[in-house]
Amino acid sequence: MKASATNLNQTQIAENVVERCKKGDVRAFRELYDAYAAAMYNICLRMTNNVSDAEDTLQEAFIQVHKNINKLERDHSVSAWIKRIVVNHCLNTLRKKKVYFEDVDEVEVMTEDGIDEAQFTWTVAAVKSAIHGLPQGYRTVLNLYLFEEYSHREIAEMLGITESTVKTQYMRAKEKVRQIVKQQNVTR
Repeated sequence: MKASATNLNQTQIAENVVERCKKGDVRAFRELYDAYAAAMYNICLRMTNNVSDAEDTLQEAFIQVHKNINKLERDHSVSAWIKRIVVNHCLNTLRKKKVYFEDVDEVEVMTEDGIDEAQFTWTVAAVKSAIHGLPQGYRTVLNLYLFEEYSHREIAEMLGITESTVKTQYMRAKEKVRQIVKQQNVTR
């Protein structure tokens, strides 16, 4: 039976595939990979902002999943465990590229008065483009908070920065996305 992303989310099926992986079943690991690779690749691509880095990071993460599958405890979510490994590998990739986060004690976000966002064309493409154009630190925090749903505290721990720095980076990222989308709308 070939597993898909939708049916592997079902706990019993996921546990079966993991148990088969723990016994060395290569086909089971392929099922696990097939079920999660696309979603994990999207995380890698969002965080690294580079196709080659995303592919390498995904491969390294799944090598670690394979090596450590026996450490996955039965009561833990398979998808959350794999996601955590993938995110950690993404962060390692960013650290190798020397991405730094400005340490800030207070949130100071300048916003323009009178911006009428109702006039903006908030298309998925416009927002994706704006996020893609963010500085790496902003994009990393934004992705971890918005898309991966980590708390500010968890992100601070992952990145080794203060929680206030995370909040500031997030606020600045949101404002920068607004500015980029506004600029895209003005130039149309």
